[in-house]
Amino acid sequence: MTITKQLAAGEDTQSQGSSEMSRPWGRFRPRSFERLPGWRRMGTAAALAGIVGGVVGAGSVTVFDRHSPAPVSAAAPRSPGILNVPALLVKVLPGVVSIQTRLATGGVGVGTGMVITPDGEVLTNAHLVGGATSITVTRYGTRGALPARLVGASSEDDLALVRIEGAEDLPTVTLGTSADVTIGTSVVAVGSSLGLSGGTPTASEGIISAEGRSITTDQNGQSVVLAGLFETDAAINPGNSGGPLFESSGRVIGINTAVDGSAQGIDFAIPVDQAKSLLPQLRAGGTNGTPNDFLGIEGVSLTPATRDASGLVPTTGVVVAHVAAGSPAKAAGLLPGDVIVALDGAPITDAVQLRQLVASAKVGQRLQLQVVRGSTTTVLTATLVATPPSNR
Repeated sequence: MTITKQLAAGEDTQSQGSSEMSRPWGRFRPRSFERLPGWRRMGTAAALAGIVGGVVGAGSVTVFDRHSPAPVSAAAPRSPGILNVPALLVKVLPGVVSIQTRLATGGVGVGTGMVITPDGEVLTNAHLVGGATSITVTRYGTRGALPARLVGASSEDDLALVRIEGAEDLPTVTLGTSADVTIGTSVVAVGSSLGLSGGTPTASEGIISAEGRSITTDQNGQSVVLAGLFETDAAINPGNSGGPLFESSGRVIGINTAVDGSAQGIDFAIPVDQAKSLLPQLRAGGTNGTPNDFLGIEGVSLTPATRDASGLVPTTGVVVAHVAAGSPAKAAGLLPGDVIVALDGAPITDAVQLRQLVASAKVGQRLQLQVVRGSTTTVLTATLVATPPSNR
């Protein structure tokens, strides 16, 4: 499925003069503060247009379904009475915060986060807080903005950890598991929609419409693939970026991150298990501390649909869509169209698994990639390097 709706820049609202925005996101945009004609905020005409910024560039984005050849839509009927939204919100809202950022350009960003420890750790999106010169957090039911700092971020995963300065005994959200989530699971998305008022988040109800989605976004000319995402029809609006997606018991199963601007009811969230596995790295500084290792490919999970359409031989693996110039993958001889079926002897089932295996390796480590090219299988060796600044 190819989506060609033009998107706006990053996830933060940047109000500077005519409220110009930055951080292009290709066809998919994060949900922070968009500009729409006629909106005014803090005395400035703030067009809220795509997710956080002015509209920037067009291009196609392909969504791949990891599990089935036919995309699963959000048409499944909802079961009444399963989800008690008012009771759930009473339980979870104290752990949800509004995040405000300021950039060196003078731009301002608005998004959402969730408190995960009593001493003030806040999980959110990297595209919201990355590059910010200052970060403040407003707790639910309060008006005062609290100073915070960026602890670590991973732009490749669009996840970041922020800490509220001097915080203690804060109410927290409960991180659940995304492993047991199925299509049709009832969910509630919570966030600072439109940035209308810090400390008073908006809630929207929906279901999990599909699993295993991969989307390609454009950040400042660099393509970023987010894989293994949940698709939901719960409304994710500008300002929702980094906010929690709750299941019926009030546990977080996802982090709201992007929306398909060409459609209605097609929004995306990062499964919470991905975030939980990344927390040690974020606490150690993420990509702001020790750079991640870098292979230099963009790839998508091989599904029955792509296999049949392309005449590929393998049944599982990762199809290489792009190989970065000067990268370890390029030096190893990888080509677009190759299918990576194993790494160091371990079979590769999808793009999420490949990313996790590469992330667990170290800079300087040599990886043996078993690759199918046409009807030929070969093994290529790639030596990982630190992620170049332009790709972080």
